[in-house]
Amino acid sequence: MMNVKAPSNQPPARGFTSDNIAGISPEMMEAIVRCNAGQAAPYGNDEVTQRLEVRMSNIFEKDVKVFLVSTGSAANALCLATMTPPWGSVLSHADAHINRDECGAPEFFCDGAKLVQLGGENAKIDLAALQAQSKRMVGDVHSVQPSCVSITQATEVGSVYSLDEIEAIGAVCRDAGLGLHMDGARFANGLVTLGCSPAEMTWKRGVDALSFGATKNGTFGVDAIVLFNQDLAQPLAFRRKRAGQLGSKMRFFSAQMEAYLADDLWLSNARHANAMAKALAAGLASISGAKVDRDPEANILFCKLADHLINGLLSAGFRFYHDRWEAGTVRFVTSFATTQADVDDLLAAANDLAQLAVRRSS
Repeated sequence: MMNVKAPSNQPPARGFTSDNIAGISPEMMEAIVRCNAGQAAPYGNDEVTQRLEVRMSNIFEKDVKVFLVSTGSAANALCLATMTPPWGSVLSHADAHINRDECGAPEFFCDGAKLVQLGGENAKIDLAALQAQSKRMVGDVHSVQPSCVSITQATEVGSVYSLDEIEAIGAVCRDAGLGLHMDGARFANGLVTLGCSPAEMTWKRGVDALSFGATKNGTFGVDAIVLFNQDLAQPLAFRRKRAGQLGSKMRFFSAQMEAYLADDLWLSNARHANAMAKALAAGLASISGAKVDRDPEANILFCKLADHLINGLLSAGFRFYHDRWEAGTVRFVTSFATTQADVDDLLAAANDLAQLAVRRSS
């Protein structure tokens, strides 16, 4: 068999496309190895999974039900399906991940329920628009019925809902009788930005169900559904099984999540990722041809780059999204594994390209 090698003249890729490109924290690997000894009851009846639910209840200062799944998309879709009847609607921002990036999974799992898109600056739901939509056509058999609101924390553009903003959305939901779901794929990144407790950012502000993201922040293929409204637990249990998300060897999911939460690893990982995004933003602000759209509140940075910077960085092996939005708009994402050296290398390359452009124009 021919052994095909990559061209030697290609520079090594240095990625800022997503926090999904990082590996896993060493603590996760160690937890999986420890968990591999001996036998354990299947389908979440093992000691590790039961211990994890107690730990989660302590972290959230409330008795919660925890359902582990393999992806954030599964967590979101199963939550929304449990909270929304087929004739209902899920109200979310137009740029929410459930609307832009899940290939119709929420509608599929909801048996036809509709996603209704709302506007708002910085990918956060406009409260007035939400208030109006929450009462629209209620009781009219010809229209889908508002049933649930989903907010993304942190958002897809790296902004973070404040506690007051979550409280206000929760109040609208209570007034209209709607459930409130939080897509927390980057939950830890938003939490450390606000400097509050998990309880203060969720159920104390009216959140009924949380997609508790961990994969983007150090685990290997495990996220959690955390239910504060325990009336949702039984139907969600059946939906998880029906969706093929009830892992038979659940202990390996639980061991990762337990290690993730131990010694506040999840929070330190998120703080590091956020800090790397801020360092990148600060460095780009002084480079000719680069303009940071807004200071990152989490680990996502949007900016405008001149063509020579985009093309030069790509040629140097840096990887980032640059062709999904309008021309010149670039997204950088940092992770727990991003190093200061990674950031410094990108900034040095961008600065060299900017100086070269000045010399050529003079």
